[in-house]
Amino acid sequence: MSSADAFGGPASGGSGGVPPTRVGAAEAAVGFGAVAPGRSGPDGGRLGEAEPEAWTPLTPPAAFAMPTQPAPTGPAGIPPQPAAPAPVTPDPALSWTAMTPPADRPVVTFGEPEGYDEQARPVPLAARLRSRTTVAAVCVVLGFGLIGGAATGSWLTGGSGDDGAPDTFAAAAELWHSIPVDQLFPPTVQGTGAGPGGADRTWTRIAVAPDSGCQNAFDPLLHKVLAPAGCRRLLRATYTDATRSYVTTVGLLFTKADAAAMSALDARFRKEGLDRRADLMPRPYAAKETLAAAFGDKQRASWTVSVLTDTPVVVFAVSGWADGRTVDTPQPAADATQSGATTDPAQAGLGNEAQGLSDRIERAFRKTADAATEEPS
Repeated sequence: MSSADAFGGPASGGSGGVPPTRVGAAEAAVGFGAVAPGRSGPDGGRLGEAEPEAWTPLTPPAAFAMPTQPAPTGPAGIPPQPAAPAPVTPDPALSWTAMTPPADRPVVTFGEPEGYDEQARPVPLAARLRSRTTVAAVCVVLGFGLIGGAATGSWLTGGSGDDGAPDTFAAAAELWHSIPVDQLFPPTVQGTGAGPGGADRTWTRIAVAPDSGCQNAFDPLLHKVLAPAGCRRLLRATYTDATRSYVTTVGLLFTKADAAAMSALDARFRKEGLDRRADLMPRPYAAKETLAAAFGDKQRASWTVSVLTDTPVVVFAVSGWADGRTVDTPQPAADATQSGATTDPAQAGLGNEAQGLSDRIERAFRKTADAATEEPS
């Protein structure tokens, strides 16, 4: 079969005929103006089957074509190689060791803090601090000048420069004959919180002993311990509680000792625990025809002894039952007032009676002594 017969047209050699046309795959595709196989061609004839050709990609219309740029070429048509990245180095301005900023960077400074003066005008804070420091320094200099002047004046006038404590100590030794008995031993003494468990107490004075010396006023051992301080005068009074169940004798021993001797005596009592020894108990004052008439040595249940160091005075107290019962084992008030104490004096509150009344008589005496020894203004 000839090639004309193969495409359904006249032979190539005929005159006036249409040369045979070869249909490619691109023209056979529908939608781009190609004629489908088996339809009439331009001359009314039938087109035959086209020979298969190699597949080629479709070329999009010009309207959909993406603009392209010519690839750059180097010398002799060789494409240029990409440039190597520049090495990364830290900015010196961002380094911890950078001392000065680069010239092309702005220099940032912080302004000096400001305050305000009395008229609400801004004033640099540093200036205010300098001013206050100067004022403080001037005050310190003036203060030292005043102190030095006072010391110099005291030295020139022969003064001691102290607060007159030795004079007060010596004056307190003479108060036993110048202060009314009702100031030393008030008729009624209030003991707020002085009882067991913080209960209140009220003591009423039932007898006052005449002022006397210390003969037979203390047990022999206590008398021996107090002897170095001397005995100027002994004042005593006996009280009872609101229920009239207990009796307590409280006393003020005015000694002949100076401040150093009183301090030594106090140190000995504390170091050797002399205020807790039953053989160093004070003796009671058993006034006749009173509730304390039967209050003797065997009725002593609890006691306390306090050596003062700012005045030449020893304060003591001793308590017992008002009904005259004897006590086999007396207990010092410091132990009888402890929580959990189970002895008879502790359970009855006799330690609180002795300690509470002694404390309040001591406070009253100190207050009276301070007022009596104050220099008139």
